[in-house]
Amino acid sequence: MNILIKNCNLISMSNKREKLEEDIDILIKDGKIENINKNITEKVDKIIYANGKIVMPGLINTHAHVPMSIFRETLDGYNLQDWLEKKIWPMEDKLNIEDIYYASLLSFIEMIKTGCTTINDMYFITEEIIKAALHSGVRLQTTRTLMDIKNDGESRLKELEELIKNYDSKEETITLNIGIHGFYTTNAPYIEKCANLARKYNKIVHIHFCENSKEREDIIKGYSVQSPVEVIKKYFKGLHVVTAHSVKLTKEEIDELASDNVHIAHCPVSNLKLGCGIANVSYMMKNGINVSIGTDGQGSGSNLDMFEAMKYTALLQKGIMENPKELPAYETIKMATVNGAKALGLEGKVGTIEENKCADLIILNLDTVITVPVNNIFSEIVYNIKGTNVETSIINGKIVMENRVVYGINEKDIYKKCNEIIKRIQ
Repeated sequence: MNILIKNCNLISMSNKREKLEEDIDILIKDGKIENINKNITEKVDKIIYANGKIVMPGLINTHAHVPMSIFRETLDGYNLQDWLEKKIWPMEDKLNIEDIYYASLLSFIEMIKTGCTTINDMYFITEEIIKAALHSGVRLQTTRTLMDIKNDGESRLKELEELIKNYDSKEETITLNIGIHGFYTTNAPYIEKCANLARKYNKIVHIHFCENSKEREDIIKGYSVQSPVEVIKKYFKGLHVVTAHSVKLTKEEIDELASDNVHIAHCPVSNLKLGCGIANVSYMMKNGINVSIGTDGQGSGSNLDMFEAMKYTALLQKGIMENPKELPAYETIKMATVNGAKALGLEGKVGTIEENKCADLIILNLDTVITVPVNNIFSEIVYNIKGTNVETSIINGKIVMENRVVYGINEKDIYKKCNEIIKRIQ
């Protein structure tokens, strides 16, 4: 379907364009953005009139666990390790293939309705997650989580290699990476095998890293190092690495990471809720590290609303640095768009609205009580807009939601299925 968006206020996030452009038309053909200009008159299959509305790139969530939608608000009373070992992992052992599919669809509905168009997932029974992504239309980067705590590490590596062979470059909206759960759930020989797989297929490594103090201590003890960063530098040299969280790093360790191809997925809500602390994002970015934003799974992150995650990201840095000038709104939006695309190796496709890029964009309706009057649109987006302000979502040139109606999915049926799943496995 060829689409023409008329008369929008465009925030392209491209450094080749003005930060805000008014009364702009966007022509979408064959999944790509063909023309951005005023008064485009070309005949198309569908016209969307966006007078007074904002069009911006779809948001990019660089760390999540897609099927964990069903574990929302199961955390109270647990620290991270106890929550995983005593609460989550026993329930996950009861999940079947169908459960993963429906729980994933629930997350993808939430993504579409809150303006997130790309997500970086780490979980298992990955083919069902991919099927749900293809059904819903979202852009997905995923993996088969690699860990070796039950002596099943080799089978996990084989599963992931099969996924790469089956899906790599075969679906426009699906990419794979090498998702390692963490250093504390693996050992050195296994980490080396994971790194070799990344090198073999030229894939990004995605790994939890220094989420809390105990994890930091476990890495130092388990790998007999003085600093967790030594393990990154030893095993992942030359690789593109996305570390999730990275809360417990010293300034000296951040300086060391800045010299390598390490990208950090910052998950502020989950880090707060798990009592992990606050990552020094401002220092990371000032030292040249590409920092993006993630939500983590809904069990610890509560939801997939990237607008909420942006707000926490900006406020926390201003607070811990005691400086209101830290992380200006536009830079925070970059973290959820441009930086996210760069972290996932997708900067040639998404993250900005530019001609010849994939048409992954959202339309925001600002005609609400919390956004009137608009004095600074970038601040409005970071501090006041909610996922519910997203009116239309377009992914890869396909309208997946219009006027808050998600296409091709019966939402109530998915809600019912997921309620049944959690009742059965609790």
